[in-house]
Amino acid sequence: MRNEDLLHLVEEIAKTRKLDSLIIVGSLSVLGIVTDREVPDTMLISNEVDAYPENDPRAAFDIAEAFGQGSIFEQENGYYFDAISPDVPTLPEGWQQRLIVRQLDNGVRLKFIDPNDAAISKYARGEPKDLQWIDEGLRASILAMATIRYRFRETTFLDDDERERVRAQINADAKRLGYPAA
Repeated sequence: MRNEDLLHLVEEIAKTRKLDSLIIVGSLSVLGIVTDREVPDTMLISNEVDAYPENDPRAAFDIAEAFGQGSIFEQENGYYFDAISPDVPTLPEGWQQRLIVRQLDNGVRLKFIDPNDAAISKYARGEPKDLQWIDEGLRASILAMATIRYRFRETTFLDDDERERVRAQINADAKRLGYPAA
C-alpha cells in the first residue's frame, strides 16, 4: 500500500462519518515517515490499515463494516480498513507521545505509531511477516536496534514467556545483522 492509497481510504471514510483523528498501528505505521525517506516495498506489502478513531475506538468496528475486508471498497481498491482495539498491540510506555501526526486537507489528523514502537508489537506477535518487516526496517535504517532495545525495556508484556521470547528474537536479530551485544 502506498501513501496515496491510505489517503484515499481515509478520505472515503471521512465522507461517511465524522472523523477527527485516526491512530494507525501495524506495518503501515511506517507511512508516517514516508515523506522523510524511502521505505522498502517489503515494508508496505500489507493491504490492510490497522487503525481506530482516537476519540471513539469502538467506532473502528462500524467503519470496518463499510470499508473492511470483504467490503465493496476492498473489492474495488484491493485494500481495506482493519478495525483494531487500542488494547490489542503490545507497545512500550510513552508510545502516545511519539505519535507521528499528519494533518490532512480535509481536517482529519492521521497519527502513526513510531515504527520502532511498531517493531516491539511485531516482535510480540512473532509472525514471520512481522519479523521480515522488522528485518527490512533495520536494513533500511528506518528502525534502530538501540531504540528497539530501549523500548523493549519500557514494555509490559503479556507474561514472562512473551518477554523472554521477544528478548531472544531481538538478540538473535542483533547478532545476525552485526549489531554489538547488549
